[in-house]
Formats: sequence, C-alpha cells, structure tokens
Amino acid sequence: MAIKYKLIQRRDFTKGAQPTDKKYYATLVSNGTASLEEICESISEETALTSADVKSCLDRLPRIIARHLREGRNVQVGELGSFRFVLCSSGADTEKEFDAATMMRTPKLVFTPGMVLKDVREKATYTRVTKKPEGEETTGGGEETESPGTV
Repeated sequence: MAIKYKLIQRRDFTKGAQPTDKKYYATLVSNGTASLEEICESISEETALTSADVKSCLDRLPRIIARHLREGRNVQVGELGSFRFVLCSSGADTEKEFDAATMMRTPKLVFTPGMVLKDVREKATYTRVTKKPEGEETTGGGEETESPGTV
C-alpha cells in the first residue's frame, strides 16, 4: 500500500525559527472516501449477510460502544480494535482542593487499532505526488515513487 503525499511550504515552527522562515512538509493526498454503502456491499459479498443486514449492524455499533463506555468499560471490537476513555485534569495540591466540576477536562476517546490495521500501517510505503511543470510532459501520471518507508 502506498500512501500518497505532496509537499506544502509552510511557516517553520521549530524553536528559534524566524517568522519568515519556511519549510516543506508532507501532506496527505486522499484517494477518495469509501461510503457506508460501499463497505456494506463489500462485507455482504464476503459473508452470508445482505447489505441491509450489515448496515443495520453498523448503524447500531456506535450506540452499543457508547453504552459500554458510559458504563465505564473499555470496548474491544475484535480485529477492528478497542475504544477507551482517557481523563485529563488540572492538578490540586491536596485532595480536598480538587474540584472535579472545574478541574476535569472533557475526556478523550482513544481508539487503538487491532492487529489487522496495525499490520497495514506498518507495511505502508510512500508515493510522492508531484505537479508537472507547465509545458513539460511527465510519464507515470505525475507521480514520483520514493523508497518504501513505514508510517
């Protein structure tokens, strides 16, 4: 799998950089979006379920996950991964001084990918997408492949 990216020039935010200093940074080039309908069709082609059955299950999944999170549970969703809350708060010098109403921040919801998703991430490579200069023809659709790297 090749992750496509392009280079964008932005302000240099490294420590000690001048406000006028600029650097090039990689930014993702998306290849589109897979809709829920496409996902449901793909799953139905590989299982005995109809597309409507799959959609029904996927529609309920966020509600079920939310219910278990509200109950204070971590939620493991098979090879997809797991969901859990992480708390952040300001500190207090003593237990008595701690006020949850003012010191607690909104909890973060953390998703940890399962092995299948970790594997696809670890095997990812990069492909740089470049614009061809005006009046100049390039081969390969304007793409330049770089050495494989990991994400």
